[in-house]
Amino acid sequence: TQGWVNVLDSTSNVRGATFIVATGGTPACGLTSGDYKYHTFTGPGTFCVSAIGNTPACNVVDYLVVAGGGSGGTNNAGGGGAGGFRLSNATGMSAPLTSPLATPTAITVTASPYPIVVGGGGAAVPGPALPGNVGNPASFSTITSAAGSGGRKSNGGAADDGGSAGGGSGTGTGGSGNTPPVSPPQGNDGGDGYDGTALSTNGGGGGGAGAAGSTAGPFQGGDGGIGSFVLQTGFAGCNGTPGPTPSTRYFAGGGGGSTQPSGTPPATGGTGGAGGGGTGGGLNSVTTDAGVNTGGGGGAGTPEAPPATSGG
Repeated sequence: TQGWVNVLDSTSNVRGATFIVATGGTPACGLTSGDYKYHTFTGPGTFCVSAIGNTPACNVVDYLVVAGGGSGGTNNAGGGGAGGFRLSNATGMSAPLTSPLATPTAITVTASPYPIVVGGGGAAVPGPALPGNVGNPASFSTITSAAGSGGRKSNGGAADDGGSAGGGSGTGTGGSGNTPPVSPPQGNDGGDGYDGTALSTNGGGGGGAGAAGSTAGPFQGGDGGIGSFVLQTGFAGCNGTPGPTPSTRYFAGGGGGSTQPSGTPPATGGTGGAGGGGTGGGLNSVTTDAGVNTGGGGGAGTPEAPPATSGG
């Protein structure tokens, strides 16, 4: 708490900057690395700042706030949309390892308690022909990430809007992401469904933080949109999932849409986006849950495959 102390000239004892003193978070994912300390919350809690630094620059904290993803729908349905992804980078994290969605504006804290809200994923739906459930928002200080919306059931109309939106099914369209709108955007749209024939009703992929969900095609559920990433060391810790950018962890991937598992070629569910998106069900694919502590959207289910799964 003293900062730098000049010990070469003990008569003046010149003191440098002092720094934030804070507690809170999950010890298994917490880390001190160099000049930085990371506090990770995978459930509700309090980030408690007991002392602040003696210069404004020492009182700035970066954040990653990811909301709960929506669950997938059932019966050839849309994948769940990912939870909203909001990230700041005011302390100089390496650009190649930090999402292009990061804002340079961070939070300046005071000696106060900061309640943390961690939004759970949307619950899996219990039966056939049901839309997916919406996730729950997450927040820290003035930053709120919107929940991901659920995927639509078979030909169930347009999917709802959300942080990232769920996919449509059949003649239904995907919902709109980045709702409510923020800049940089917190998410993307869900993909549209496809209704080519009585044997080929398919759901679009849920939107992810990094890209919209894919539109479904003949005998093919739409893929979930890719999530976005942050450097693994310290910031992401043990959360998120691997993705195409090395040394990072991805969050908020969209869930894959499901298919009517019949016909030729065999119908295939959409893949989940990197960042915890679940896989959609089909003749050649099994529905999977979104990843834990990712904010990903759940995969969509079919009448024959296991039911739709929960958001992250």
